[in-house]
Amino acid sequence: MSITFLLTYTGKAGAAQAFVQEMESSGITAVIRSREGNLRYDYYVSHADSNTVLLVDSWASQEALDIHHASPEMEKIVALREKYDLRMTAERLVSDDDNFSAHDRSFIRD
Repeated sequence: MSITFLLTYTGKAGAAQAFVQEMESSGITAVIRSREGNLRYDYYVSHADSNTVLLVDSWASQEALDIHHASPEMEKIVALREKYDLRMTAERLVSDDDNFSAHDRSFIRD
């Protein structure tokens, strides 16, 4: 089982992209990606709205996620969200890999 959050950041006039740039240049994302239990921490810019950025944030377990949420990096992320005046939506997904049907798998190209 893994836990994935889809976090959508929206801001004015490039604020979401500036947030991502500072997350990367400050090294915060590198620390998070190297943390035990992190499976994925990647940002994507919307083609439909360049003021919207999606974060795909995946963890191997609730314990790993809890450690991340209690980390100093999380405090820095919250401060940067405030700095760039970002609004967010969040969706939590729990993997169900064992229940992929053969039909579902037929659409996946390895």
